Amino acid sequence: MSGHIIAVAGIGYVGLSNAVLLAGRNTVRALDVDAGRVAMLNERLCPIIDADIAHHLATRDLDLTATTDPATAYAGADHVIVATPTNYDPVTNRFDTSSVEAVIADVMRLAPQAVIVVKSTVPVGFTLDVRARLGTDQVIFSPEFLREGRALHDNLHPSRIVVGEDSPRGRAFADLLAEAALDDDVPILLTGPTEAEAIKLFANTYLALRVAYFNELDSYALTSGLDSRQIIEGVGLDPRIGGHYNNPSFGYGGYCLPKDSKQLLANYADVPQNLIAAVVEANRTRKDVIADHILARRPQVVGIYRLVMKAGSDNFRQSAVQGIMKRLKAKGVEVIVYEPAMSETRFFGSEVITDLEAFKARAGLIVANRLTDDLKGVEDKIYTRDLFGGD
Repeated sequence: MSGHIIAVAGIGYVGLSNAVLLAGRNTVRALDVDAGRVAMLNERLCPIIDADIAHHLATRDLDLTATTDPATAYAGADHVIVATPTNYDPVTNRFDTSSVEAVIADVMRLAPQAVIVVKSTVPVGFTLDVRARLGTDQVIFSPEFLREGRALHDNLHPSRIVVGEDSPRGRAFADLLAEAALDDDVPILLTGPTEAEAIKLFANTYLALRVAYFNELDSYALTSGLDSRQIIEGVGLDPRIGGHYNNPSFGYGGYCLPKDSKQLLANYADVPQNLIAAVVEANRTRKDVIADHILARRPQVVGIYRLVMKAGSDNFRQSAVQGIMKRLKAKGVEVIVYEPAMSETRFFGSEVITDLEAFKARAGLIVANRLTDDLKGVEDKIYTRDLFGGD
């Protein structure tokens, strides 16, 4: 292994994919507050659903250990990657960065020589602000562009590497990521710290806009009795638009798009804008349209097939179907859920069923964001807007 010692704080999607990516060429220590995740990782078991990470842990020679002790993780580290959660707080109208700041404070105390690379999504302006407030110039920001369930794949084949500091240490960290990637000539962009933060939020908000656009096209087709697929295929044949990322859904959801678009809108408090607010509002409107179409069928019991957003993910935080559930229940409709990734027996007051056949039998109407082979045989019960059989 090389002489680099890298600590990674937080072993969710972002942290774990970075840890596995870098442990092939460096000594990596992963830190997490969840002792169960730490134990699994030390046994080379993947604590999240990601086929590539699981495969690498099982088959590759990785210099990777996990711990719950910050002092053990940070001792002698050259770089500390911060990948702790920053959920959007609707009360303060911004990301909750407390976990990131706690890690920075610990690293300043335990490993003052380490370059702290924040991978968690943060508000625009966070890096300069936290440097001033905590009295350190060791913090840089490097955004992630990962898909849930494909996190390691997207790190092995990155669309670009962005580091928010045009300096030798910024270049050195970018080179660490580029060397670990499987692709040659990955574009590397060294920017200002605040520009890097803006890149992350604007990129995800553009993706949210694209999802919202095709959903609004689909809402128009639904309301007008038109064939949505024909319209989308015709629109997508324009090479400037393309036939990708165009499959209608119940709204954009998942961990990044809802909170990143809301944070960007909050950053626009004193800036004239129309589009960013419309992207956020469009997601609410789409859920109203979908719920109205479901209610028009007058179902007695609605079954929600999976809370996760897409295949290969185990994350149902902020999934769009939750908004549909709330709207149906507000109208007095009984809602049941099939979600094998959940151990709980209830989800926001709805019964969770893990027996697929029992779920199919009880539900009068099955709402599915995405179709799978599980639903064969009950096609007449299904409500979906999945036109292309993909994410």
